[in-house]
Amino acid sequence: MSVNFELNATTRESRGTTASRKSRREGQVPAMVYGAGKQNQQLFLDSNEISHSLAIEAFHSAIISLNTKDGPQQVILREVQMHPYRPIVMHVDFQRVKASEKLHMKVPLHFEGADQSPGVKIDGGILSYQMTEFDITCLPKNLPEFIAIDVSALGINESIHLSDINLPEGVEFTSTSIHEGDNPTVATITAPKIVIEDEDSGTEDDAIAGEDDDQGRDDKSTESSDPSTPTPDGAGD
Repeated sequence: MSVNFELNATTRESRGTTASRKSRREGQVPAMVYGAGKQNQQLFLDSNEISHSLAIEAFHSAIISLNTKDGPQQVILREVQMHPYRPIVMHVDFQRVKASEKLHMKVPLHFEGADQSPGVKIDGGILSYQMTEFDITCLPKNLPEFIAIDVSALGINESIHLSDINLPEGVEFTSTSIHEGDNPTVATITAPKIVIEDEDSGTEDDAIAGEDDDQGRDDKSTESSDPSTPTPDGAGD
C-alpha cells in the first residue's frame, strides 16, 4: 500500500466566489470531498500544508487521511485546480474510498538499473521513456506508491513493452492502459546521435577565405603602384 498522508480540514460554511477569494487571502484553500454514497462535503485546507503535500510525488497516488470535525476520512486526490500563472492552489477535490471497492488511479513509473544496462553502460545509449505512468485498478489496500520497472538487461535499441510488466499483487491495468491486440512500448534504449562534420564544406570555406585574402593583397598592390595616386606635398623632396 502507498505511503499514508494526513491533512487537516475545517468545515466551509460560506460559499461563492467572494468567500473563496477571502479564504485564499487568509491562507485557506477551498476543497470538496465526495463519494462512498455520502453527501458532498465542502471544506477548507491550510494553503501551506496542501502545497507542501502536492510537491511530493507519492501524495498523488496515496490513501490520504483527511481529518475533519466528523473524524478522519480515507480519501484519494482526484483533482487540483491551480492559478493560471501563479503557484497558488485554487481548489482541491478528494474522493472517499471504501476498503471493498476498487480504485481507478494513475500511478507513476520508476525506471531502475539504466546505468547497469548494456545499452547504456557499454554502448552509450540513452533511456527514452514512452510512458511515465500507468492507469491501474486495485483495492485500496493494494494501491502502490509507484511501479518499479527494471531496465538493467536492455541492450541498444531494445525496448520494454506493456506485456513485459509484472504488476504488484492485486493490481491490474485498466482498459484505458491496454487494448486487445495492442502492446505499446514503455521505454527504449536509443543509440546516441553522432554529428559528423562535412570536411569538404570546411575545405571549400577555407579556399574561399584564401581567395578573399589574395584579392585583398592584389587590390592594395594595385593602389600603391598607380602613378595617378596623389602624394603629399614635399613627399618627393
